[in-house]
Amino acid sequence: MRFIHTADWHLGRLMHGVRLTEDQAYVLDQLAALIDESKPDAVLVSGDVYDRAVPPPDAVELLDDFLSRVVLGLGTPVLVIAGNHDSARRLEFGSKLLAEQNLHVFGSVTRDISPVVLWDDAGAVRFYAVPFAEPSQVRAEFSDENVHDHNDAWRVVRDRIIAAGPTGERSVIVAHAFVSGSVESESERPLSVGGADRVDSSHFACFDYAALGHLHRPQSTAADHVRYAGSLLKYSFSEANHLKTVTMVEMDAYGACRIENIPLTPLRDVRCVSGYLKDLLEEPMSREDPGDYLKITLLDSGPVFDAMGRLREVYPNALHVERIGLNPTPRTEAAGMDHRKLNDADLFAAFFSQVTGDDISEEEAAAYAAVVDEMRRMERETEQP
Repeated sequence: MRFIHTADWHLGRLMHGVRLTEDQAYVLDQLAALIDESKPDAVLVSGDVYDRAVPPPDAVELLDDFLSRVVLGLGTPVLVIAGNHDSARRLEFGSKLLAEQNLHVFGSVTRDISPVVLWDDAGAVRFYAVPFAEPSQVRAEFSDENVHDHNDAWRVVRDRIIAAGPTGERSVIVAHAFVSGSVESESERPLSVGGADRVDSSHFACFDYAALGHLHRPQSTAADHVRYAGSLLKYSFSEANHLKTVTMVEMDAYGACRIENIPLTPLRDVRCVSGYLKDLLEEPMSREDPGDYLKITLLDSGPVFDAMGRLREVYPNALHVERIGLNPTPRTEAAGMDHRKLNDADLFAAFFSQVTGDDISEEEAAAYAAVVDEMRRMERETEQP
């Protein structure tokens, strides 16, 4: 049995105000080509299909186009679950009709966790789809007052699957959860606070493969077969060093899985660069694409005027500019004094140190004094009758 595992598309995503629909369409074209070439038995999408509960129209059109190409055009079954970003009810609209075309959409967790059964030469493989659900939803659906957190919820779901499913058959779980021991990124929306969102990896040990969604870094947790496919694209600068992939899984007759990570090439990469403004403007990074989405850290210690405007003349998709010296630890002794007792020159020296991280030099202090003297002279002249 061969299937492709992908997750966290976040269609309709904005990054620093820039809509990423074109970038998402670009990598979905690659995924469709991979499906056409590799002829998998199924494609699994492990939640966060959209970036928000009410997605923009172009995101809906993009999903419709992709699924039409894969399900109708290529005849490949697709299983989709809702993540914490999705609206369960909206996503699962028409799911019973769509299942007749081999598009299986699961929006809400229910007591009846019936698998999608696919067959190969060795027999049946049962795919259990478990969308994201708050513990309160599981507690109400399963009438279990002992469900207090996400781990409790998964205990109940796992026990229901084991009790209802036959033993000895190969099985796959498609889920959206935060498994303990995994590495998170800045672009993920927390499921809860205080660690109550963590799910123990032992809940997935009884499945031959766990196709997980929610965390954006491709990774295995606890065992190779318990895996996050990662997000479709880099959705924050904290992910600049990630390699985004989809996961190709080959399952043998005994349930053992051979896993291959297939990289996706973005239309525009997400990168973090640093340098002095003059150098960045005069000598653009020759080996990199200046059209990438950039976070630029300026090393200049002096004043910089309209940094973003000037940088975008060379790097049109610069999204964020920061100065490393804006909030360092103050170095002057004046920073620890009562500012109400300092004169103007001492206050400026303390401010200068806090902004730049360096003590003010004699020349800089003299320049400040000269400007203040000139301003006071002009004030005196305007006050004269």
